[in-house]
Amino acid sequence: MQKRKTEFSCGADVTSSVIGGKWKLQILTHLMRRTTRFNEFRRLIPEITQRMLTLQLRELEQDGVVHRKIYHQIPPKVEYSLTELGISMVPLIQVMCDWGIKNEQIISQNRITANQIKEPSQL
Repeated sequence: MQKRKTEFSCGADVTSSVIGGKWKLQILTHLMRRTTRFNEFRRLIPEITQRMLTLQLRELEQDGVVHRKIYHQIPPKVEYSLTELGISMVPLIQVMCDWGIKNEQIISQNRITANQIKEPSQL
């Protein structure tokens, strides 16, 4: 496994390193609602591969924002939940979700417009 960054240039850099990536915010958003099992994440986020889900959960656990609870039973059961540190991120994530909902149409329209502009090589 690749060593992860341990020195940061500013607070935003720290936050970005924890929640950055394609899947972490989706994972954290689901965990804000309830404790979730691995296969439940697979159903909630069908586009994520098993390997990537494992990696993202492991990184969130290493950062101390997600707790992994193993139940020693047959079949094995593992649940993921937010730690106190993870819960402290809820207001930040909620503001990001609210901003996204408020501005989704504007962002989508801007991207559609940008995609319609021809590249200089296409002229």
